[in-house]
Amino acid sequence: MNQVQIIGTHNSYRRSIAPSTLAWLKNKSPQMAEALDYKHGTIPAQLDGGVRQLEIDIYADSTGKHYASPKGIEWQKQAGLTPDPDQSDVTAAQGTDFKVMHIVDIDQRSSCEPLKNCLMVIKKWSDAHPNHLPLYIDLETKQDVPVKNGTFTKPEQFTTATYDKLDAELLAVFGRDRIVTPDDVRGPYKTLNEAILTRGWPTLAYGRGKVVFTFDRPHDTARYLVGHPALRGRVVFTNGHPGDADAAYTEANEGFVGIAGNGSAEVNNTTALQQIQDLVKKGYLVRTRSDANTVEARQNDTTRRDVAFQSGAQIISTDYPSFEPAPWHNFTVAFPNGAIARCNPVTAPATCSAADISE
Repeated sequence: MNQVQIIGTHNSYRRSIAPSTLAWLKNKSPQMAEALDYKHGTIPAQLDGGVRQLEIDIYADSTGKHYASPKGIEWQKQAGLTPDPDQSDVTAAQGTDFKVMHIVDIDQRSSCEPLKNCLMVIKKWSDAHPNHLPLYIDLETKQDVPVKNGTFTKPEQFTTATYDKLDAELLAVFGRDRIVTPDDVRGPYKTLNEAILTRGWPTLAYGRGKVVFTFDRPHDTARYLVGHPALRGRVVFTNGHPGDADAAYTEANEGFVGIAGNGSAEVNNTTALQQIQDLVKKGYLVRTRSDANTVEARQNDTTRRDVAFQSGAQIISTDYPSFEPAPWHNFTVAFPNGAIARCNPVTAPATCSAADISE
């Protein structure tokens, strides 16, 4: 499973931001408005197009009403704008299921909602394509406000009980036999990290027709591990710190961003390339991003994309898969000849062929 390279989408559920919200945001933060000016089609369309990793942002909602009245509507009125009627897909009628959206109050439009519905959409596609490559579903548990000024709706915090509920929902939709879990990867070893460094990930054949759940942020780790050392009995792989007992999957999303005073972008890219290659050679599954916040697309800068491909990161996340090119320069992220996956340039054996990694 770690000897192939696939393309995923960032915030896969996300529809375009409401036009009136975008107009309001341009006056408040032009940079943020630019960063949010992207969208995706439906999840089945993305899967049909070859995407094999999806990212879904989720919010806990124990009352079922926490996010049903976004404040952005009133903020737009105060600014003299006429709010679009379609501001949010989050309603109280969805009950206490996890809500799927990007940013509270201002960016709540999704192509599937709530979480159970998103999972059912994915399950239906998976059922119709029983030999598909392992499908990775990255869950970002949103628990912070975008601007700490006291005006945004404060998200509900996740607890160990919240994570128990999440695991139960994932199992209820897909069933245990359709999920590759940490227990499957650990096998007889004491920790996940030991298993990865010693035996490695299961075969691609083992993962076909199954899904793998991961967490997007490391802030989930401590609470998710309570009562489940090294992820025993858990469903989701944490965004682990290499060397820790729970580490099998990790993310290197920000490694390409230059830091003032720390040398040129070329030096930073070289460092990121080496760091990711070192991780994948050890056996870790790594996700990285080829573009972010529309920056590379607007500048038609392929540097980050090219380094991501070379790095051997198994999952390369983008806002612009081949069938959804950017409106600027037709920027896109795709493998040669339209392949949905390819033999990993760092970890694949010499015997790997395109026929081995189809679907």
